[in-house]
Amino acid sequence: MPRRKQTPKPVEQILLTVPQVAQSLSVGRTTVYELIKYEGLPTVKFGAATRVRAESLKSWVEKREQQQSA
Repeated sequence: MPRRKQTPKPVEQILLTVPQVAQSLSVGRTTVYELIKYEGLPTVKFGAATRVRAESLKSWVEKREQQQSA
């Protein structure tokens, strides 16, 4: 019986890099760092590497939308 190739399931990306966050928000990397420093965008640090949880980014954007519409 021939073996079937297993197609790997796509892995949901949990952590985003700063360039990925910038692309998601349609802003530059510098703006993302400013959002982290001054606007409270939550991050996770691994040594010098800065990452943003995908769920945290979504929640942060939704919170800002609510604040602006209030």
